[in-house]
Amino acid sequence: MTAAETAAESWQRWTEARAAAVSAQHGPLALTGTHWLGPDPEQIPGLPGEWWAADGVVRLDAKAEYGIRLESAAAAGALDGEVSLRPDTDPAPERATLGELRLVPIEREGELALRVFDPDAPARAAFAGIDTFPYAPDWAVAAVFTPFESGDRALTVPNADGKERPLAVTGQIAFTLCGEEYALTVSRSGGRLSGVIADATSGHETYRFRFITLPAPDADGRTVLDLNRAHLPPCAFADHFICPFPPPGNRLPLAVEAGERHVVTG
Repeated sequence: MTAAETAAESWQRWTEARAAAVSAQHGPLALTGTHWLGPDPEQIPGLPGEWWAADGVVRLDAKAEYGIRLESAAAAGALDGEVSLRPDTDPAPERATLGELRLVPIEREGELALRVFDPDAPARAAFAGIDTFPYAPDWAVAAVFTPFESGDRALTVPNADGKERPLAVTGQIAFTLCGEEYALTVSRSGGRLSGVIADATSGHETYRFRFITLPAPDADGRTVLDLNRAHLPPCAFADHFICPFPPPGNRLPLAVEAGERHVVTG
C-alpha cells in the first residue's frame, strides 16, 4: 500500500487481483481433474498415452504424435518415449502442455496425481466474480503470534475430498475482536502466516470455510489479522482441489461479516 493509498483502496485492488487470478487461463477455475496414479500404467480420460507413479515422479509413455510438451521447453519438441515429470513438491517441478491444457504433477503425502487445467472449463466460462462483504476497518485487528514451544506440529484434519491428512501448524495468533479475546492456530508460509478458519456465517452466508493470510510477525510476534481479506479456498472454485478443513479451535463463534463470501456465476 502506498502512502497516499487508503486501506479501503488497497483492499479494492486486492479483490480485483483475486478475481483476475482465479479466472486466469490456468487458474483454479480451469481445474477439470485431479487424477491419482498407481504403479500400473493407465489411461487418463481425455489424455493420450499411459500414466503411472514410480520412484516419486509421474511417469508417461508418450509418442511424439500426441503433442505433449514440457512447458519449460516447448520449443524442444513433443515428448517421445517413456518420460518422468517431477511433482510440485520437488525443488525443480515440471509441467507439461497438450494444446491449451496444462498438465501438473502433484504429490500429497507420498501419493502422486496429475492435475489437468483447461481454459475452456465450464466453471471458468460461468465465472461472474467473487461476492464479498463491504470493506469495514473494524475487521482489521492487531494480533500477536506465539510459536509452539515444541516446534511445528502436524494436526490431522479432514480434507475437501473426504480424506484426512496432516496439516503442518507452527503456533497461534491471539487477538481481540468485538470485545472478546480469541486465538487461532496458524501455519508459517515463508515469512508470512496462514490459517484455515470457519465462523458463524460458514456454510450459509459464506463458503463452508475460508483461508486467512497475515504479514510476517515482527520480533515481538506482532502482526495484523485483516478479516476483510479472508478468502475462499481453491476448492470453492473447483471440486478437484483437496483443501484442508479448519483445525480444532479454529471455528470462531461470532459471524465474521468480512472478506469473500461465494463464487458468483453468470
